[in-house]
Amino acid sequence: MRDNGLSLAFIALFLATLVGQSLAGHAEELEELARHGQPPVGYLDFVTSSGFLVDVAENWQSEFLQFFMFILATVWLVQRGSPESKKPGDEGLGTDEEQAVGEHARPDSPRWVRAGGLRLWLYSNSLLLVMGTIFLLSWLAQSLGGHVVANEEAAEHGQPAQTWLEYVASPDFWNRTLQNWQSEFLAVAAMVTFAIFLRQRGSSESKPVGTPHHTTSVESE
Repeated sequence: MRDNGLSLAFIALFLATLVGQSLAGHAEELEELARHGQPPVGYLDFVTSSGFLVDVAENWQSEFLQFFMFILATVWLVQRGSPESKKPGDEGLGTDEEQAVGEHARPDSPRWVRAGGLRLWLYSNSLLLVMGTIFLLSWLAQSLGGHVVANEEAAEHGQPAQTWLEYVASPDFWNRTLQNWQSEFLAVAAMVTFAIFLRQRGSSESKPVGTPHHTTSVESE
């Protein structure tokens, strides 16, 4: 429990807030239906509906896009003084010796590190590939669920249905999507920049309290 406390704590927080979102969303849905004189829907019907899928997937895709872009950017870009960055001069993929791959692998290195070829390439980029795949799947789920919801609303107002391509090209879809993206990019920029000048004693996301502002955290190790 101690060795895995960080991941376990956030998984528990994720599950608790997901359940809370479903309960609050269901209550809001019941209020909306009552205002329009329509029969209530059950909780299971609500959490399996396209509307709930859209709300969940919309948040997931923006979060995983944030991590995908941040992981990719930190390969090549640096920010002097930020603990979120490599030190200036360390841009790029690094040498095999620095990355402990191939003939430089340690006895306890992951098996694919010593394999070479495609397996080494896949493992060397596995974090970025997984984050990107989850982002794309979440984006696809959001677009499919949103398409269903949009056509249901159009039918209620006597309007023609849209195709999926028409929906993902619509201003409504991109307005909702870009609202999430811009907030994620702002959060990353704030974290990278604030951590140059501000500290949190004991946090791995902060430089030691007495480290000068211009010093990137890895330079003081």
